[in-house]
Amino acid sequence: MIALALSILLSTDTLATSSHTIDEVVVVSAAGEGRKRSVKGKVASIDEHLAELSHVNLVRRGSYAWEPVVNNMATERVSTTIDGMKIFYACTDKMDPVTSYVESSNLQSILLNSGLNGNPQSTGNIGGSLDLKLRKAGFNNSQLSTVNYQLNADAGYETNGHLQVYGVDVAVSTQRFYTNGGFFFRHADNYKEGGGHVVQFSQFQKVNAFANAGVKLAERDVLEGTFIFDRATDVGYPALNMDVAKAEAFITSLAYRHLWNEGFLNSWETKAYYNHITHVMDDTKRPDVEIHMDMPGKSWTSGLYSLLSASSGRHDVQANYDLYYNRLFADMTMYPGGAAPMYMVTWPDVGTLNTGLALNDHIDLGGGHWFDLSTKLAWQTQRLNNEEGYQALSVFFPGMKQSYQQLTGRIASSYHLSTLHSQLSIGLGWGSRAPTVTEAYGYYLNNTFDQYDYIGNPRLKNESAIELNASAKLSTLNSQLSTSVDANAFFFSNYIIGQFENRLSPMTVDAEGVKVYGNLDHATIVNTSFTADWKPFPWLTWNTRLGYAIGRDDEGDPLPLISPFSYTSSLTFVHKRFQAKAELRGNSRQVNCGKKYGETATPAWVIGNISGQYTLYIQEHALTLRAGIENLTDKRYTTYADWCDIPQKGRNFYVNLSITL
Repeated sequence: MIALALSILLSTDTLATSSHTIDEVVVVSAAGEGRKRSVKGKVASIDEHLAELSHVNLVRRGSYAWEPVVNNMATERVSTTIDGMKIFYACTDKMDPVTSYVESSNLQSILLNSGLNGNPQSTGNIGGSLDLKLRKAGFNNSQLSTVNYQLNADAGYETNGHLQVYGVDVAVSTQRFYTNGGFFFRHADNYKEGGGHVVQFSQFQKVNAFANAGVKLAERDVLEGTFIFDRATDVGYPALNMDVAKAEAFITSLAYRHLWNEGFLNSWETKAYYNHITHVMDDTKRPDVEIHMDMPGKSWTSGLYSLLSASSGRHDVQANYDLYYNRLFADMTMYPGGAAPMYMVTWPDVGTLNTGLALNDHIDLGGGHWFDLSTKLAWQTQRLNNEEGYQALSVFFPGMKQSYQQLTGRIASSYHLSTLHSQLSIGLGWGSRAPTVTEAYGYYLNNTFDQYDYIGNPRLKNESAIELNASAKLSTLNSQLSTSVDANAFFFSNYIIGQFENRLSPMTVDAEGVKVYGNLDHATIVNTSFTADWKPFPWLTWNTRLGYAIGRDDEGDPLPLISPFSYTSSLTFVHKRFQAKAELRGNSRQVNCGKKYGETATPAWVIGNISGQYTLYIQEHALTLRAGIENLTDKRYTTYADWCDIPQKGRNFYVNLSITL
């Protein structure tokens, strides 16, 4: 129900877009939630931008590269793309989600689709989909043959961990050509938890460079190219046994777009892309390492999609064909003292070829009624290219094949009613996903969350789910007060999760045992949220957001990493160019933790934050100063999503400056 509404909301057709300044990433969810921005502006990390959304939580293994969770479902059930491009992480421990390979300066917006209503390029998105839209300068549509120039510079500092952020980007545009590019740098030392204790191995450093270019081949034809280089080094992960020496990404694409100015066809875009991810784990800086290990991982993805948009009568249609090929390879070498090194393949060079057709239709029924339909059918084949890895896994699954095929799909529909002071919707969907490479072919992957070694299962069935969702938004006659409530429920069949296998012995030192991925007959996840916005005066706004979720397996036991009751309340004061905000955030005690799956309960917590910003305009130039304090009381706390209960940051002062010339 969301995908087409979002495409309309953020439609920025390349041929019609004027060059303009974007000083911060816009995060967009359902039409009822609207646009969100981090109070830190463009120097905020992608994770901080995502944290503004009610459907999103973030699993934190350190102070860098948090894993997005949508509707209480993690990476396996969420599709994440960058401008429609499929990208796969290269770490078996999920230290490098796709979102970690871009920077705020790269992006114009982050589009969230909740549940099975994915964007046309998404695959396997039972929980939802995220599309990170790249920031492009666009063409200068002025009647005069002028050249537009823009320069943006950003700098920020945070006291806790001595985080430094510097960035600069420039854009040039004419009527027939544009280019924009930039450079971003982040560096942080170990941060301190509440009370002042240093959290060791929480440092990181990152550089990011990007470039976009577009040229008009004809009045309604354009060619666009993109390049992103992202490299993180010396990344500490206090929740894990190892850190990261290097996480590096090369991301490239070339796209062609054509527009029609008459008839029922609107636009046609075809994009080809390639990306290469390298991830190298490192334990050489850890004290008292019993067995030193080298654990590199690599991911290669090449693909294309072709998206056609059309309108006819009451229908706005998007049809998309996409194809990608991905290879994932990871291995591990252990160096026990006084013995020969031990080597094993943990991802056996799995090649995945996936192709699919998607159709979205927005049907305007008139009178404030409309109907959305989203459907996709995809075929996938996977092959184990590494013979050593194949033979090792065959020990546990005699007779397993070296290649497998799966057919997946989804279909979702929703009905909407919008009046002057209310919006209502109800939706239904079904979708399936194939097992991930880790779930199907992973070999002795240690999970520090429950201290078990995990083995994949090539005989897993596809997981599927039925989704029911509904939402309502009401506002007063003068729009001073608006409230909204939404809920969704996912009823799973063949739910994939690690299951105890007592017949096998662990390989990792101090591991509790071994789990093999298997299918549960059924499982359920239910999410609810409530938001209220009250504007008693033009200069004062009060916002509050409440959320609650529950997850159960086929025996009625709680699933792991399901958010407890959460709440956020804030007051925002605005006077001319000045803005100030006071905020409270908290969670209740996690009473429904998945003890069966190694999860421990976390206590209730609440913290306070304050922030402010002032913008000064000098002719056409803007200077924006932002400052704030996070965790005012320096409270020591940990959330349910903090891996191995690593503590959050204590009191943190920050300041940053953005300049647009």
